[in-house]
Order: sequence, then structure tokens, then C-alpha cells
Amino acid sequence: MGFQSLSLAQHYHERTKYAPETLAQQATPLDFSRQPSPFKTYPLGQVFSLKPFLESKQGAAHPHWQRLSRLLYCSYGITGVVPYPDQPFYMRAAPSAGGLYPAEIYLLTRNDTAIPAGIYHYQVKDHALVQVWQSYSWSALQAACLWHPALERTHLALIVTAVFYRSAWRYGDRAYRRICLDIGHLLGNVALAANINDFRAHFIGGFVDAQMNELLYLDPEQEGVLAVVALANLLEVGENLSTFPSVLPSATCYDYGAIASGELLKAYHRASALVSSEIIYSMAKAETTVSKSSTEPPAEPTSSKYNFPFGLRVSLSKTIIHWQDNLAALQQTILQRRSTRQYNGQGIEVDQLAALLTFAYHPQDYRDQGLDETPSFFDPTLVETFIAATRVRDLEEGCYYYAVAEHELRQIRFKNFQEQLHFLCLNQDLGRDAAVVIFHTANLERAIARYGERAYRYLHMDAGHLGQRLNLAATALGLGVSGIGGFFDDQVNDLLGIPPEEAVLYITTVGKAA
Repeated sequence: MGFQSLSLAQHYHERTKYAPETLAQQATPLDFSRQPSPFKTYPLGQVFSLKPFLESKQGAAHPHWQRLSRLLYCSYGITGVVPYPDQPFYMRAAPSAGGLYPAEIYLLTRNDTAIPAGIYHYQVKDHALVQVWQSYSWSALQAACLWHPALERTHLALIVTAVFYRSAWRYGDRAYRRICLDIGHLLGNVALAANINDFRAHFIGGFVDAQMNELLYLDPEQEGVLAVVALANLLEVGENLSTFPSVLPSATCYDYGAIASGELLKAYHRASALVSSEIIYSMAKAETTVSKSSTEPPAEPTSSKYNFPFGLRVSLSKTIIHWQDNLAALQQTILQRRSTRQYNGQGIEVDQLAALLTFAYHPQDYRDQGLDETPSFFDPTLVETFIAATRVRDLEEGCYYYAVAEHELRQIRFKNFQEQLHFLCLNQDLGRDAAVVIFHTANLERAIARYGERAYRYLHMDAGHLGQRLNLAATALGLGVSGIGGFFDDQVNDLLGIPPEEAVLYITTVGKAA
């Protein structure tokens, strides 16, 4: 199939694949004189320090500020410093490819909150909010989000943006994948930190991009909005809302012409925008729920998918991680999580693998611990999960399909793929030495039929969100864990034995840390 017969999202995916024969040509030397800062600063505006509210004694008199301070800190705050000679490197609660941290967070408040109304920017380095605009209309946010029901009663909203060059400086056009994965990590933290602090996070992926950029006075060539989060205050009865559909489809672009290398990232981001409220209203009016195109390929029922008669089927136990002390342990886990740099090659238990998958995919089993049983995703039904097991005790080596609803592993390949994993992870030892490697994939054609170009955003943010839940579960179990966004795409399909239209989104490695 030629590139011009593909949608732009498919074209982008093909153009940004890594392949053994072209990786050297794709890699360009880094120009450290142009290395971007991972922090955005506003020199003007009233500053509200959030540090005092992290302490229980000082925050008790201002509980609303305390809850918000802790939520932001657990979502994206600085949790460690590496003192390099030139400048220190600041590690954050959410992982980021290459430590580049492309995301920025803005807070919008209404008139009737304990926090003065306005548009704020979260200054990560200082753990502070700077009020960049006082006069704005909450209804402008509602209009940009097409009057999403969650914004009608809530009084706080987070807007998550991406500064494109921070990741593109290192990863070029492929950076958009990593940006969306990084924002998925961040949103995974937001959802859990909201639970810990008596909020419910409603993710909104369907918004008119230009209106959101104008609301924040962003330069759309440099920075763009990727997610809106309505924060419902669960201590207020009127805000205890059910979750709502959060995604809308964009148009699908087939007529895009030649796009030069270095321009593909921004070209795709523009094409995936929702461009006008009139178009979106007509789409939303057609069905009361998220529309599914009649051209969408039929999905195979999960009960029969990869259910080969000759393959091993492993029914996993619902192994629950017990977050004690009113979720204080979960908060501590978020702040302690680190990406593992090296595994020692030892194995893990099958019950540990079951616990990872239970926490990531079965949140309803955590309702007794105060965790939201319906956490916000965009559309996780489009994301598939495959597992390569090399050192899981009492589990035969090989590759497995993970049937989520049945909580079951279905074997599809029958050997130890340790050396192949090393190769397809760009010869990173993490792939070779991990006990288990978890792959997230999606049928790109089906996703685009449902959501147009915007599907690629949703898929990667959901994959990053799932990856972050795996990160935290592994940390709680005392295991090492590290995500990998750079891999030989087609070789993953070959290893797993899945068709080429199944796009590989993300890899998470888990094992015993060295």
C-alpha cells in the first residue's frame, strides 16, 4: 500500500518507524547548544506557593489548597535531583522519554472556589502557581470543550499541553509518539492523585484546538493542548458526577501531499485538530455516544481472539495490591517510582505479573480501597496487550495475548525470545534482561475509522496511562520497571506474529532491578 493511500496518521506512523537498515540515517547528532529547557516560566503574574500546603500542619487551615497542592505534586512535581556539574537534572513524578518533559500544566478556576478565579500556570520547579490571567470566562472553556457535562458543575480544570521542540530536539518527527506517551503517564498520575485527594478526574479529549490555544494565548507552532481534565470535588455532593464519554472524532486526511522530514510532527498535529464547533456538533449529533464509522473493520470478539486450540491458556488470579493508610502508600509509590536502568536477569513470580495486570486493567477490583472504579481513559478498548515472558516462574516461556475481560494469557509463540527482545529494543539490555516485556498495540485502521486522525493521540495517551499504572504496580511490588518508546516496529510484529496493521504503541519492561 502506498503512502498516499494512507490516512495522515498511518503515513506518520510508517514514516516514523525505526528499522535496522535505516536507524543510523535517522539518528542525527544532538546540538546541545540548542537543548531546550524543560521548564516554562512566566515572569509576570501573582505567584501562589504550594509548598507550605504539602505539610499537614500548615495545610490543615487551607484544606482546598492542600488537596490541590498534593494533587499537582503527585502528578508532575519534582521528586529527585541529580547534581550534574553544568546544571542539575530534576526528576519528576511522571516519567518522560529522555528526561525531556514536554508537558506543561495549566489550572483554570471558577469564581466560586476557594482559589481566586483565573488561569494559572503550574511552575514545576518551584511547586507554585502563577496567575497569568485574571479575567477570562469559564464558559469559554466550556465552549471550547463543546459543553462537556463534567464542566457544568465542576470548578477546577487542568489543561495539559505539549511543547513540541523539547522532545523533537532529540527524537525528531517520532517525538509526537513519545509526547503523547509522556502525557499518558502524567494523566495516569492525575487520575490516581485525584482519588487520593478526594477529586475525580474527567478526561476530555474532544475539544476545538484553536479555541483552547487562544484561551491560553499559546503559539500553536510551539505548544498545543492535548488533554483537558475537569476536576470534580468529591466532597461536594453536586460535583459527584458519573464519568462521561470524553472523545470525539476529527476528520480523516488523505490529501496531504509531500511533507518534508522535520515537518511531519507539526503537520500531523494540525491534521488531528478539531477545527470548528459546527463540524463537531454535526458529528456529535449523529449519535448520542461516540460514533463508530460504518467502514470500521469488525472487531474480533475477545473471547475468541488468539484462542488457539494448541496454545497454553493461563487463567490469572485477581491479585490485589493493598494500598494501606488511606492510600498514603499509593502516594508514596508515585513519588518513589524511578525508571530502572539495569535488570539482574532474575525471574519474577506469576502472581506478581497477575498483580501488575490487575492494577492496570481491573480498577473495579480496587473500589474497596477508595480508588475510582472507572478511571478516565480515552478509549482503552482499542489498545491490545501482548506479553513476552522469559523469566516468569510457573509460566512457560513464550509470547502471550492478554485477554483483559477473562484476565487470561493465551500463548501464541512457544520459545524464549530473549535475544530477539534485545535486538528489537534497539539493543538495549533492558529488553534482554527483563523477566517480562509488555507490548501495547492497536489496529490503526480500526481506530482511525472510529476517531479520524485524532485516534493516534488517544491511542498513545491511553497506552502511556496503562504503562504508568504498570510502573506504579511494579514499584509497589519491589520490582524494577522501565518503559521503552524506541523499538524496531516491524520486528515487534514479527516477534509477536501479529499483522502489520497492528501498530506497536509502547513497551514496558519488568524484572528484578540490578
